[in-house]
Amino acid sequence: MQYSYQFTKKQRLLKAQEYRFVFEQACRSSDQYFTVLARVNLKNGTRLGLAIAKKRVKLAVDRSRIKRLIRESFRINQLLLSDLDCVVLANKQVNQVNNHILLQSLKNHWLTLLRRCKKS
Repeated sequence: MQYSYQFTKKQRLLKAQEYRFVFEQACRSSDQYFTVLARVNLKNGTRLGLAIAKKRVKLAVDRSRIKRLIRESFRINQLLLSDLDCVVLANKQVNQVNNHILLQSLKNHWLTLLRRCKKS
């Protein structure tokens, strides 16, 4: 079976109620760069929501860079995260490091959430 590594609209959390679903009973993973919340969803497929606050990352170009990195990491690791809804929040120090460190941080979050959410 050929798998596509695209990031389509079906893989996004779009509505407030979808975000609320994750926030209600979330498995959490945090470090100095990101807080990632996840919950096993009732639908087939993995979905991603982003919450990169202007309060945490002041410049729009930096917020865009961080969002691109998160989407890229999610897109590459989506097979690993089967049937999870994830919301990524940025912490203050996220803007002070390079892309490689952020991608490694996200990879660690995906692995941690996979273990935590599949247990419950």
